[in-house]
Amino acid sequence: MGGSPLRILVVGAGIAGLAVARALRLAGFRPDVTDKLPPGESTETGLYLPGNAARALHRLDLHDPVRPIGQVIRRQRFFDAAGAQLCEVDLDALWAGVGECRALPRADLHRVLLSGAGGAVRHGAEVRTLDLLPGAVGVTFTDGTTTEYDLVIGADGPRSSVRALAALGGPPRPVGQVVYRAVLRDGPPVTEWTALLGQRSGFLMVPIGAGRLHLYADEAGTEEPADPLARLRDLFADYRGPVPEVLSALDEVHVGITDEVELGRWYRGRVLLVGDAAHATAPTLSQGAAMALEDAVVLAESLRAANSVEAALVAYESRRRPRTRWVRDRTRDRNRTRDVPPALRDPLLRGRGDRIFGEHYRLLLGPL
Repeated sequence: MGGSPLRILVVGAGIAGLAVARALRLAGFRPDVTDKLPPGESTETGLYLPGNAARALHRLDLHDPVRPIGQVIRRQRFFDAAGAQLCEVDLDALWAGVGECRALPRADLHRVLLSGAGGAVRHGAEVRTLDLLPGAVGVTFTDGTTTEYDLVIGADGPRSSVRALAALGGPPRPVGQVVYRAVLRDGPPVTEWTALLGQRSGFLMVPIGAGRLHLYADEAGTEEPADPLARLRDLFADYRGPVPEVLSALDEVHVGITDEVELGRWYRGRVLLVGDAAHATAPTLSQGAAMALEDAVVLAESLRAANSVEAALVAYESRRRPRTRWVRDRTRDRNRTRDVPPALRDPLLRGRGDRIFGEHYRLLLGPL
């Protein structure tokens, strides 16, 4: 169906939605893209893209615009809370033949994707109803306008309104993690992906270029603290390495609760979910953006190769489920180690940590 006049609506102008729009344009389609939020700068955060994300960006013909941004990450280093090294993962070796790992500001990747998608997003356009018709979807927006589409793609995140309107699933499930994110300028000289692991908590620092550090920390819990910065400083007060200097330099941190989405199916009629709307997990393996980029590549290929929308959706889901299931299961595996006392966990990581952490990505090294 490549180059066909299919009327396609992409709901959501984040990483998933813009990546899908880019892939569809490359395949000869001209989708509409809407987002319920007005245009504006998002919260300043960083993003780590493993090698399979780089491969997907190549397939989207966006590698060159991304290459000058951020910093290539060549190894992951794990330490205990006292700053003693546990293990190191050679990322160049792990992702050899797939792609380089990169850390960069999320907003910079968003700008590249927006340009690649054609730049035209209808902001403030919230979907009110979806009417699943024979061979089409009727869409009514909150401003009262109504349009029919041959395919509606929900790329609107873990709390997807498209998922609810199409009766594909309820709200996401909290996984029991409170996460803290920040970007620190002119912080300590951390040059590699660096994580300190404690008991049911961890602190990660990743350089994203221009002297900036992407900071990510988490703890077990289900409620956001009233004062996130105070809680962060208290939680990690005994951590060593660069952590004390980072904590003293921070003046702002963003906090949230991590959700997970697990669905029996990703499409109903001609409504399809992609990215976090379909398969959100905790960010432990840093695969959220990578899975969204891969989704975009495979969806465009499926639509181009199939002789009907229905056949394309079947092919898409059958290709994507094994990889997203792997990410979900390996994420849960790694998260369970949080409950292992450091006295038992740390000797294991010192002896086999590089192999254990590398194994979590094994399936993702293979082709899409």
